Amino acid sequence: MGERVAVAAIVVTYNRKALLGECIDCLLRQTAPDVSILIVDNASTDGTRDFIAPHIESRRVRYVNTGANLGGAGGFQFGMRWAMGLDCDYLWVMDDDAMPEPTALEALLAAARQAGDFGYLSGKTLWTDGSLCCMNVQRDVNMRSISDFSPGLIPSGAATFVSLLVPAHVVREVGLPIGAFFIWADDLEYTRRISRRFPCYVVTGSVTVHKCGTNNGGNIATDIPERIERYRYAYRNEVYLYRREGLRGILHLLARTPVHILRVLTRSRDKKWARIRVILGGTLAGLSFRPEIEYIE
Repeated sequence: MGERVAVAAIVVTYNRKALLGECIDCLLRQTAPDVSILIVDNASTDGTRDFIAPHIESRRVRYVNTGANLGGAGGFQFGMRWAMGLDCDYLWVMDDDAMPEPTALEALLAAARQAGDFGYLSGKTLWTDGSLCCMNVQRDVNMRSISDFSPGLIPSGAATFVSLLVPAHVVREVGLPIGAFFIWADDLEYTRRISRRFPCYVVTGSVTVHKCGTNNGGNIATDIPERIERYRYAYRNEVYLYRREGLRGILHLLARTPVHILRVLTRSRDKKWARIRVILGGTLAGLSFRPEIEYIE
């Protein structure tokens, strides 16, 4: 404690050491100075610690093993709490398969100087083929997906944890991400929590490539059978998210559920009823989901 850094880059990883190595290399190539790289390892079993040992020994990268798989949500909660102990100015958050271009942070910090008292800044995320990455398209202030990325600075209502810059004072005010989400929608909930109190923006000049496996944006109707159960978290967590949007959010949920079921019936090649059970089960679980928000003391 007592140490101070300008920007703490927080990367959560789990059994993806090769991608993590690429991500670290991208962070080390940033043109912006004074970046402290914090690796939060959700108890990987693939030798992650040994793989990145040269970086840790050079003291350019810091590493903590959480001792258990906390999920992405728990990992980011852990990492942001850790970063706040370093007395940093900004927290820069991303997944281990996010590859920020060399000027990504420099562009975010330049926008930060122009934006005034903002809640978060989110960069533009591309998939490996150069197209927009579907799962990382930000929402506008009305919680609709942004479609026009031509302006340099775009007002935003929600974003993902892929190259998200948050001032430390905002974290103190709004608290940490909800670890109980485990995976999915924890970033949307957190950034929406922020955008309710502060103006937030997408910085299109800050570019990150997201090396996720597919660019389908997370679709239960077309995803592989082995991933079906993961969507239970998505539906539960998004019900919590949209419950807080009032009548508009409730109407969105009422319209979305039958549409997603119909999509499964018409597009899924297998496990149709298993997919529908996950949609309904996750949605019902979300109605009574009341997770606690933790704050920095």
